[in-house]
Amino acid sequence: MLNIPFGRTRLCDGISRRNFLKVGTFAFGAANLTLADIMRAEAANQLPGAPLRSSHKAVINIFLGGGPPHQDMWDLKPDAPKEIRGEFNPINTNVTGIQIGETFKRVARMADKFAFIRSVVGARGGHDAFQCTTGWPQQSLAPIGGRPSLGSAVMKLQGNVDPSVPPFIGMAEKTQHGPWSDPGQTGFLGSTFTPFRPSGPDMANMTLNAANRDCLPERKKLLAGFDDLKREMDAAGGLRGADASTARAFDVLTSSKLVEAMDLSKESQKTRERYGDGKPYQFQFDGAPTVNEHLLMARRLVEAGARVVTLSYGRWDSHGKNFDLVRDHGAKLDQCLTALVEDLDLRGMLDDVTVIAWGEFGRTPQINAGAGRDHWPAVSCAILAGGGMRTGQVIGSTDRTGGAAKDRPVSFGDIFATLYRNLGLNPETTAITDPTGRPQHLTDGTALPELI
Repeated sequence: MLNIPFGRTRLCDGISRRNFLKVGTFAFGAANLTLADIMRAEAANQLPGAPLRSSHKAVINIFLGGGPPHQDMWDLKPDAPKEIRGEFNPINTNVTGIQIGETFKRVARMADKFAFIRSVVGARGGHDAFQCTTGWPQQSLAPIGGRPSLGSAVMKLQGNVDPSVPPFIGMAEKTQHGPWSDPGQTGFLGSTFTPFRPSGPDMANMTLNAANRDCLPERKKLLAGFDDLKREMDAAGGLRGADASTARAFDVLTSSKLVEAMDLSKESQKTRERYGDGKPYQFQFDGAPTVNEHLLMARRLVEAGARVVTLSYGRWDSHGKNFDLVRDHGAKLDQCLTALVEDLDLRGMLDDVTVIAWGEFGRTPQINAGAGRDHWPAVSCAILAGGGMRTGQVIGSTDRTGGAAKDRPVSFGDIFATLYRNLGLNPETTAITDPTGRPQHLTDGTALPELI
C-alpha cells in the first residue's frame, strides 16, 4: 500500500495534520492506465455535451455452493418412486409444457424470461466453484498456473468500461469451507487480473476516503500530489513494477462511483423489499449466507461499469433435511432472482446482461435416511436469463430418476462458450497467450445454438 501526501488540511474530525491518501495496489483491469489517461478520462467526462457511456455486455454468475438438488428445483420426477421423487410437486409455469418445483412460484410466473438446462454433465465432484467460474477441470494447465476464470479472461481481453470501476468484481462471502467463496481465479494470467473483493480491507479504505471526500483537497491537488510522488519514485526506481495497478487503484479511490454503486440506501425501499434480505440465514454452517441484497448490488455494479460479477448464494450441501433446506434457500432465491431479472428488464439491460445460477454438481436420486440427498456429479442443472438469449425453454432432459442425462448433454464448456459469446467474444476464434507463448482457447465447448 502506498501513502500519497497531499499537504496539511483540516479534516471533518477537526484534526489538522499532514494526511495521506492510501492507495491499495490492486489490479483493476488489463489497460495500462497512466496519470495522463486518468486526467483525459476525467476531462472527457466533465466536458459539456460529452457522450454518455454506451451500454456494455456483462455476466452475473450466482454460485449455489454445495450442489443444489436438481430433482427438487428445475427437474422434478413426479412419476418416480417416493424414495426418489421427494416431497415437492411440480407446478405449471407461464410457458406451456414447462413445469418446475413448487418452491419457485415467482420463477414459474415469469418462466418465459428463463432458460432451464436440465442436463449439465462433466462435473469432477470437487466441492468448489472452479468449474462454475472457469468452465474447465481444475487440473487443466495446472503446471503453468491453471485456467483463468471468466472474469479474469474478460478483464484481460476487454479491460475497463469505466476507469474508476473494476471490470471483474467478486462478492463471494468468506466461508469456513474456503473453496465455496472463490470468486474466480486468475490462473496463468497472474495477479494483475485478480477480482476486486468488496468484502476485503481495501474496501474499508475506499469507503473511508469516499465518506470524507467533501473534506479533502481538490482532486487536481491530489493528482498533483500523486504526480510528485510518481516522479520521486520513478527517480528511485520504485514505481516501475507497480505503476499500472497503482494508477488504477488511485483512480478508483479518488472516484465515488464504485462506492456509490455499493450503497443500497440509494435504492428505493420498494426495490429493496422486492429483492428481500434473505434473512434469517439458515442451513449456512460452513457455507455462504443467503444474501438477497447481493443480487441487487450486482445489478448496481454492472450499471456502474462492471463486466463480470460473481457471488455465492447459500449452502446447498443437503446431506440431511434436503427438503427443509430447499424450502428455505429456494424461496429466498426465487424472490431475489426474479427481482433481478425484472429489474434488468425494466431498466433495458436484460439483453446485455446474462444471469446464471448453478452449483458444482447435482444430488443423488435416492433420498438417504436423513431425508437428504448426497453428491451426484453425473448430472446437474442451471438456470439462465438475459443476454439476448432465447428463453422460455428447457434444454436437455434426464432419465426417469434424474440420475443421468437422457438427451442433449450440456458441458460446462458449452455454457461458458455461450457466456463468452454473450459478452461479445467469439469462443471459437478468441485465444489468450499463456506464459509459454502458446495460445489457449477460452473454452473447449460450443455455444448452445438453442439459446442463440
